[in-house]
Amino acid sequence: MSKYWSKAVQGLDPYIPGEQPKDKVYVKLNTNENPYPPSPKAVQAMQAAADDKLRLYPPPACDELRDTIGAYYGLKKEQVFVGNGSDEVLAFSFMAFFDPGSPILFPDITYSFYPVYAALFHIDYQLVTLNEDFSIPVEGFWQPNGGIIFPNPNAPTGRYLSLAAIETILRKNRDQVVIVDEAYIDFGGESAVKLLRNYDNLLIIQTLSKSRSLAGLRVGFALGSVELIEALDRVKNSINSYTLDRIALAGAVEAFKDEVHFEETRQKIMATRQRVVVSVEKLGFEVVPSTANLIFISHPIVPAERIFRELRERGVLVRYFKKPRIDNFLRVSIGSDEEMDCFLTALRDIVK
Repeated sequence: MSKYWSKAVQGLDPYIPGEQPKDKVYVKLNTNENPYPPSPKAVQAMQAAADDKLRLYPPPACDELRDTIGAYYGLKKEQVFVGNGSDEVLAFSFMAFFDPGSPILFPDITYSFYPVYAALFHIDYQLVTLNEDFSIPVEGFWQPNGGIIFPNPNAPTGRYLSLAAIETILRKNRDQVVIVDEAYIDFGGESAVKLLRNYDNLLIIQTLSKSRSLAGLRVGFALGSVELIEALDRVKNSINSYTLDRIALAGAVEAFKDEVHFEETRQKIMATRQRVVVSVEKLGFEVVPSTANLIFISHPIVPAERIFRELRERGVLVRYFKKPRIDNFLRVSIGSDEEMDCFLTALRDIVK
């Protein structure tokens, strides 16, 4: 800790991303990346965008991409915000909609960036304890609050909350912003976008990192009422007006237009997930129901930390969270069929 650090930085407990080791080649199932390449049309568009126009700033309003996303979801351009990955959009949202002194609500087991942002922006929060089966108790969000945020499906569990349940939360919190983080929604869930017609306090955040295979591009977006999107624009333009570069804008537009590629890859992942669930259950694992490109598993006899270490020794990376209630679970990203076969073979050897 340096004497030059501000008090705010000294008190931070930063988010820890999944490891990216370089000592050897691993079967990498620890960061929820898509195992399949992005749309060839998106790649071609990015290659074409790498021209002499890179000397110029990109369009700060990102109109073409916002038009494309808006048309995809049946919304106006003014209801779409785009940013440098969904994490940046989340950060802007914390600044735009949550105030210090008014505790916000989010689940006790959830995306671990939420408490990091709360600390960074001096926002108090209260945890809503998940049910024993890791489902979200809707009534936990009926208490007074300064705002609500949760992923759907939740992370790291993969559990999905129905639109009827989300609508109940929205009805009970008409005066607060409710943020639904839909990073994994395309792997079997239904987006809450249809609820935007009736709830101007709803903000939906999504990413191109998962279902559209563009984690390396860093494009995220938010959908909401015009007034919520305007608030995000005010924050963005107070920090960095040019959040997306020309190459990212070109690739993101074509990724949304290539519906055939999107459907093919997400269907593959969902089919592989179902096959793997059956296999690990046969090995005695408990598997939390998932509509994400991941599964959350626990063995009744062999500790998760031991499985995590032994998988790594065998060249397979998964995610282990040494935290209360989930310290005997592993989060396993759904890779290609070949990658998952390697995972299952190693898992059998460990638990047999």
